[in-house]
Amino acid sequence: MATTTTLTKKDFTSNQTVRWCPGCGDYGILTAVQKTMPELGVPKENIVFISGIGCSSRFPYYMETYGFHSIHGRAPAIASGLKITRPELSVWVITGDGDSLSIGGNHLIHVLRRNININILLFNNEIYGLTKGQYSPASARGTISKTTPEGSIDAPFSALKLAHGAGGTFLARTYDKDMKHMEKVFKEAHNHAGTSLVEILQNCVIFNDEVFEPIVGKENRAETMIFVEHGEKLLYGAQKEKGLRFNDHGTFDVVNAVDNPEAVATFDATDMRFLLRFENINVKESRNKVTENKIPVPFGVLYREERSVYEKDLEAQVQAVIQKKGKGNLAQLLQNAVTWKVD
Repeated sequence: MATTTTLTKKDFTSNQTVRWCPGCGDYGILTAVQKTMPELGVPKENIVFISGIGCSSRFPYYMETYGFHSIHGRAPAIASGLKITRPELSVWVITGDGDSLSIGGNHLIHVLRRNININILLFNNEIYGLTKGQYSPASARGTISKTTPEGSIDAPFSALKLAHGAGGTFLARTYDKDMKHMEKVFKEAHNHAGTSLVEILQNCVIFNDEVFEPIVGKENRAETMIFVEHGEKLLYGAQKEKGLRFNDHGTFDVVNAVDNPEAVATFDATDMRFLLRFENINVKESRNKVTENKIPVPFGVLYREERSVYEKDLEAQVQAVIQKKGKGNLAQLLQNAVTWKVD
């Protein structure tokens, strides 16, 4: 009689020594992923983690699954090839803000455009950690780093706004200190048909320590974070006493949710206006702008769209051609034109 084995976090924990700095936010993310995997209902041998280059890209070593530690910025391309040829696999890309938004930017936007059914976890610490502290495309204006000793003068990317412009169909944000929220978002990303991009605000204790504390710090978070749910009111504050409503300037107004509950907007994850308004406000000119503009940073699934999945469309096209023309002959294809024989 066949038995069903129940997987646990331990089944997804490899025997490799984890080599991140003590206190790094990557530890929390790793634990959340290892706890999430057993709940997906996917056989362990059908799960693959693919990374590029960076501190986060050591991730495949620490997962007891198949994996690739690939080259800088190219993880989306390798993941695309794997998913197209093995569509039954659950493919996860691990990347950082430098790996994905700089050298890998071109690969990132095209996997989003194609909507290949893979999951991308983008660790954003607003710095290059592995190469010892240079500023990244996500670094706030004014960031002091090894390469910007007088402060960065670059305008930072919003990873989610960029992903939306590239055609992303599932865009979410979470952070490394909230285990339950990470697990919830990772499950929703897995269940989405198409490319999911999850931005994880992650602390680098060595080169950019506490960069997100003005947002996620315990003393601030009631006023600076808002957890969104499709179909729920945009409420925040210690007692959910504050709410957000649309205004005519493409942003939000803060309203008293106790006295004016009807004025509070209801979040719609299928309406791109919510994501774009939040990101237009919260792309930081400085680390403290979030507290200056008084509009909280959103966490959760910020945009979701149903669209055809690339690998299914590709397979349908291949089958249509086979039905019309028959199966091809590779040897004939390679030899049907002018050839040269080299002695």
